[in-house]
Amino acid sequence: MNKPTLTGTVLGALLATAGVAGASYTLYNREPARADVLDVRPLTMMVKTPREVCHDEPVMRQHPVKDDHQVAGTAIGAVIGGVLGNQVGGGSGRTLATVAGAAAGGYAGNQVQRQMQQGDTYTTSERRCTTVYDSHETHAGYAVRYRLDGQEGVVHSDHDPGAFIPVRDGQLVLAGRPDGRNR
Repeated sequence: MNKPTLTGTVLGALLATAGVAGASYTLYNREPARADVLDVRPLTMMVKTPREVCHDEPVMRQHPVKDDHQVAGTAIGAVIGGVLGNQVGGGSGRTLATVAGAAAGGYAGNQVQRQMQQGDTYTTSERRCTTVYDSHETHAGYAVRYRLDGQEGVVHSDHDPGAFIPVRDGQLVLAGRPDGRNR
């Protein structure tokens, strides 16, 4: 075999081998290496943070009652009423006026003591607390619309993926660089 024929045969064999290798790589690696990003929208969410707000509020209280039945007021009123009633009339009328004065004085004394006890108040302050909620928006990632093999989809990502999303074993690879750029 002469030299040009041998060179042609070797070159032909190499080209054929390279063509077969390239064709089998194309057949084997049919999936795209990336998905095209069509749209990226930032997502936010409302966060409510509770906090306690307190203030002092004046409260009116009644002093403890020492004589629940107003016995002292009734007795003092009855004595005063009886004395005043005794000053009216004479004979059996005086006795009747004394009894009526004692009864009216006892009732009046009872009511006066009741009013005095109800008015015996003091003011203190009590701490009152309520829970209020402060609201604010916070960043929650990105909604990414993409196209892969002619099909569109939407995925949530913690960063802006840029112009494309890498694909590995048919799955989107979302763990990328946080600066938003892909390789």
